[in-house]
Amino acid sequence: METKITKSDEEWRDELTPEQYEVLRRQGTEPPFTGKYVYSKEDGAYRCAACGNELFSSETKFDSGTGWPSFYEPSAAERVELRPDHSHGMTRTEVVCARCGSHLGHVFDDGPAPTGQRYCINSISLELDSDR
Repeated sequence: METKITKSDEEWRDELTPEQYEVLRRQGTEPPFTGKYVYSKEDGAYRCAACGNELFSSETKFDSGTGWPSFYEPSAAERVELRPDHSHGMTRTEVVCARCGSHLGHVFDDGPAPTGQRYCINSISLELDSDR
């Protein structure tokens, strides 16, 4: 695993767009069916929009019908961290970038084979690298 990235709140605000900052640093969520990768079928690696860490492969992306890009597993387990999330009166599992701690989305146990997982990820937290 690469060296963890630690920045001040001010540094993150300077580097990210206001929309990215709201999702990546303040655990916001983009509205369903509005993100640029919801319907994308392009090949490549999905990287963290904040630090460039490779998170997901297009090979594991599937159409969940939920309005957010969904993947059945990360590129490598150590590239993401899973944290308990008890916000909004629900119990969920938050997915964050292991390198910079940015909020990506949530993971659920209703995905397809082979893992049965659905990593429901905000488009704004991702950048597609189609050159890998």
